[in-house]
Amino acid sequence: MKLLVTGAAGMLGRAVVDAATRMGHDVQACSRAELDITDAEATRLTVLAGRPRAVINCAAYTDVDGAESDRRGAVAVNATGAGNVAAAAAQIGALIVHVSTDYVFDGCKREPWLESDRVAPLGVYGETKLAGEQAVAEANASHAIVRTAWLFGAGGSNFVDTMLALGAQREEVSVVTDQVGCPTWTGHLARALVALVERPRETGIHHIAGSGSCSWNELALEIFERAGIDCRVLPATSKQFVRAATRPAYSVLGSERRDPLVLPRWQDGVAEYLATRVAA
Repeated sequence: MKLLVTGAAGMLGRAVVDAATRMGHDVQACSRAELDITDAEATRLTVLAGRPRAVINCAAYTDVDGAESDRRGAVAVNATGAGNVAAAAAQIGALIVHVSTDYVFDGCKREPWLESDRVAPLGVYGETKLAGEQAVAEANASHAIVRTAWLFGAGGSNFVDTMLALGAQREEVSVVTDQVGCPTWTGHLARALVALVERPRETGIHHIAGSGSCSWNELALEIFERAGIDCRVLPATSKQFVRAATRPAYSVLGSERRDPLVLPRWQDGVAEYLATRVAA
């Protein structure tokens, strides 16, 4: 199948391109330099020229804190840009698979968030990603919107790499215990996104993230244990770290779909990612 991937040079985008290619698809990979999705006409012409059966939109403004002072930039990519991609795909009858986030929720529940739960983002990043979901749904009836969480993988800034660097430099690190979510390896998520392309009738919202849940503190402990790094992980609270954007305290994703795509355990994702780093 012919697929077009936007944001193909990013952390998730490169994993999607690799997964789709390995799964036998004909992939047109468009990096930001090759396709700026905030340019509606350029996006339309690129999609029309490529004529893919499906588009996987991995292009995103991902600086959660930066978005607080750059609402215009975040809206341009996460909302308007997402709508541009969906509209272009609709023009040729192509499916759009769009990636969203757990940050559309306020974190007030203490059980996994389901696709039908009320959304109430706490910051600009979540607000613009939610606006992107709405723009995609309005522009293209053939859409699959995938909310995921706590991504890590090769080719981009992420928590696992940060902890590995700090663990090599310090004897101890302080990591918050009061934010709980679903760490997700891009390698696992990428295969699920491509699988959705092969299930075109399963439109609407999907929650797809690493199975299980943990705090950032527990994730750090797992990283150091698996990497063989001798670094103590001290408990901390969010109040000890002043950030521009408020994070949801509990953003664990669950699904109410009859046949949801289920990823491996988040611990397996950490192990596989560390193995790919060693191999590289």
